[in-house]
Amino acid sequence: MFRRGFKAWCERYAESTRSELGIKAHEPLDPQLLASKLGILVWGPENIPGLSQTYIDILLRNDGVSASDWSAVTIEIETQKLVILNTSHSIGRQSSDLMHELSHIILEHKSHSADSSLDGILLLSAYDKDHEDEADWLSSCLLLPRAALISIKRQNIEIADAAELFKVSVRMLRYRMSMTGVSRQFS
Repeated sequence: MFRRGFKAWCERYAESTRSELGIKAHEPLDPQLLASKLGILVWGPENIPGLSQTYIDILLRNDGVSASDWSAVTIEIETQKLVILNTSHSIGRQSSDLMHELSHIILEHKSHSADSSLDGILLLSAYDKDHEDEADWLSSCLLLPRAALISIKRQNIEIADAAELFKVSVRMLRYRMSMTGVSRQFS
């Protein structure tokens, strides 16, 4: 699935990134802090200049139609990268979405183009599955490196409390515990 050594590289990158930011290997990493370090702006729809309140409301309404249809998008204007997050989602989801977008940037994945139809519907090109899988893996390592998972288990922190502390979903935390073997290691 991944190229040889990719998963190990992700763990090392997560550890070195924390070190550069003065964060211990087992401590939470705020995606906003990493975005700032990388020089990437992070906005919600409400921060977009000239976007009317009507369109902001449409983008953020939580009726199961609009807001659930999108999570985040990265835009590059000249040399400035900007991530626009769906701020109607939970903090854990926003954290995951932002780290996913940052992972694409870190991995230097080629961004996809976006166009709009004649009636104004946003049309995105197909995503490269390998790039999506790589960004998923790196983002989960950045949010929950193995050292953090081991620390959570050693301290007997409840899953819900750990998810809140690391600003991730319970589902993501359980996934990382399983995929890294930490759950088996402590059972």
